[in-house]
Amino acid sequence: MDYVVQQFVNALAFGAEYALLALGLALVFSIMGLVNFAHGEIIAIAGYSVFFAVGLGLGSPLGAVAVAIVMGVVASVVFERVAFRPVRYAPPTTGLLTAFGVSILVQNMLLLFVSPKPRAVSILGPLNQTIFIGPYAISSLQLIELAVTIVGIAALVLFLNKSLLGLAIRAAARDFSTVRLMGVKANRVIATGFALSGFLAGLATVFILARRGSVEPDFGSAPVIKAFVACVLGGFGSLSGAAVGGLVLGFLDVAILVALPQEYGGLRDALTFLLVGLVLSVRPQGLLGRSVELGDKEV
Repeated sequence: MDYVVQQFVNALAFGAEYALLALGLALVFSIMGLVNFAHGEIIAIAGYSVFFAVGLGLGSPLGAVAVAIVMGVVASVVFERVAFRPVRYAPPTTGLLTAFGVSILVQNMLLLFVSPKPRAVSILGPLNQTIFIGPYAISSLQLIELAVTIVGIAALVLFLNKSLLGLAIRAAARDFSTVRLMGVKANRVIATGFALSGFLAGLATVFILARRGSVEPDFGSAPVIKAFVACVLGGFGSLSGAAVGGLVLGFLDVAILVALPQEYGGLRDALTFLLVGLVLSVRPQGLLGRSVELGDKEV
């Protein structure tokens, strides 16, 4: 029973992490129709910012959390202004190529000017302690991750439903042209969407760093791929779908790892993606996505 409870908590923690990242991707996609694969480099920049802050004398875990979140927001807004705004009205493939270009550029800059080797970041270690709740031994990081994710998603929902700017973002996700005709500034809406995406990436960075204890140039690559899969599984463009997709993906990851013999643990991702593919073959629009008639293609 103890083992079942531990794995259930593991699945919730991984699912919460995937949900945070998937929400960041879904926010940008819902506004711009852009799959921002440079989202992983926002995570890397936030992680290296903590590394450099520690090197400059930062000794507070709470200060490290603040650095990660602030730099996540800054990096995301800078990416929008420098890389994505100039190609805003270009075909979707141009935005996708731009995202890949930014990702490759940032990774190579980190390789050249920092180091290709992992750099230890232990300041967030105090977040990852073993605590006992009755007979169960649970990581404090898992509980913090769950609590922060719930609070973060609730705050995001309140912002999108109660604030004027949040309502503008929701409206833009439905019909951007009409929102602009009503006098809402496109730059402000899109920049806010990217800032929220960076905020969520910064939060996720804290948990990834606390779990791994190090940062490297491709620090955000694997998490952003999982986040993309979570978005597709939940229904791309749906914020609730992104959250649900992240949780489901977390449970799939842990369930497969538990079911597989130890020597086959390396097959976890392959089997996870296979199961996701089977789900999508039955429900192509995702778990919470809407079925859309695409019509005939132009020739």
